[in-house]
Amino acid sequence: MFVLSPRARRLTYVITFEFFGLLLSTVLLTILSGGPATDSLPVAAAVSVMALVWNYAFNTLFELWERKSGVMLRSLKLRLIHAGSFELGLFLLTLPLYMVWYHVGFLEAVLMESAVLLFFLVYTFVFTYLFDMLLVLPQHQGQQKGRGARQDMPA
Repeated sequence: MFVLSPRARRLTYVITFEFFGLLLSTVLLTILSGGPATDSLPVAAAVSVMALVWNYAFNTLFELWERKSGVMLRSLKLRLIHAGSFELGLFLLTLPLYMVWYHVGFLEAVLMESAVLLFFLVYTFVFTYLFDMLLVLPQHQGQQKGRGARQDMPA
């Protein structure tokens, strides 16, 4: 295990998450579409960029709404609404891309996008779990000692 500063850890997380997510979602889309990976890589990349832009826009608007509404703490209910709204928005934004790129109807595009969403749900959980085991934050360093965390890495 390695200890990284919070900034280095976040950068490492984003870069590796997106890299492997792009590769794995390309494979998934290749299987779902029955076409070559060269047809699915551009879609996976476009969806990744759309998700990045949507994430920024959605959270900006959501936080603006929170400030104007006087929300001081995100309850479990509000977190569920936040996550569900984000995913629904992304789903609706990317659906036309699947329909146009793969020349499929609405229902087939919904099934493809649903498979991708389920994949990312599992992928995010597994990736984050493994990432947290390998690259710990300095403040979590003591908690990892029993599991063999490296102490010689600079923070």
